[in-house]
Amino acid sequence: MKHKQNGSGDLLTTLRAMFPTSSTSTLRKMLTQGRILLNGDVIHRAKHDLTDGDLIEVLERQRAEERTPPPAPNGSVEIDVLFEDETLLVVNKPSQLLTVATDRLEGDTLHSRCVEHVRLSNPKSWCFIVHRLDKETSGIVVFAKNKQAKHDLQQQFHDREVHRTYRTVVEGNPTPSSGTVRSWLMEDKHLNVKAVNKSHPKGKEAISHYSVIASNSDTAHVEVSIETGRRHQIRMAMQRLGAPVVGDERHGSTTNPHQRIMLHAYALEFLHPENDDPVRFEAPLPASFNRT
Repeated sequence: MKHKQNGSGDLLTTLRAMFPTSSTSTLRKMLTQGRILLNGDVIHRAKHDLTDGDLIEVLERQRAEERTPPPAPNGSVEIDVLFEDETLLVVNKPSQLLTVATDRLEGDTLHSRCVEHVRLSNPKSWCFIVHRLDKETSGIVVFAKNKQAKHDLQQQFHDREVHRTYRTVVEGNPTPSSGTVRSWLMEDKHLNVKAVNKSHPKGKEAISHYSVIASNSDTAHVEVSIETGRRHQIRMAMQRLGAPVVGDERHGSTTNPHQRIMLHAYALEFLHPENDDPVRFEAPLPASFNRT
């Protein structure tokens, strides 16, 4: 199906007009599947700006899968596997590596490396994206090896049944030393995150529980568990406490001794999608966390 844009706007609004009976989640799924082309290029971002005359094409699912960029051939697969069975692949993502490709269709991502890894044993295998970490954040990421497991895990995330624990190093010391930061966040069309009033129509609740586990005169190691998974949630919460994450210049940090944002996804707990057994996985702290 093809559509020529009339006037300016954003991609999601146009898709809603093209498919008036489809839900927003269905339209977003079409984007994540790589089924939406804008002037011949795959676009994943729902709020992508459109201009008059842009050509939007919606691919059939099979064609979209054929267009999915293959993993970059590099002779070896550089991933840190924490756990793997027939259903799950749990890995430790390094900082500065994208979880999945953006609109630019980067060839080297954590997802592409994991697909390459599973295809070493079966060329037809695939890794399905369950959740993501920011490029700057290191730590634990789980992929599903089949669609049913993906849907099951994403439902657990949606229902706040997944326990997510992070470790961070912050400037100064949060006061009090433990507590809960509850706020409402929104993203603008440029993917900037800002705090808004609870009544803001685009605000989404963000709940972060934190506790200082070690500190000195300059920094503190903080453990954070989150009930919600908003973009930059922990970084915004630490800024609100007056203790920005080390290396996070965007949210007030003035130091960056390790040339990275000091935020690490430390542990995940959820029910295994095959048997509902509770499982917990941990990603060891990077060496830089032990030197701060």
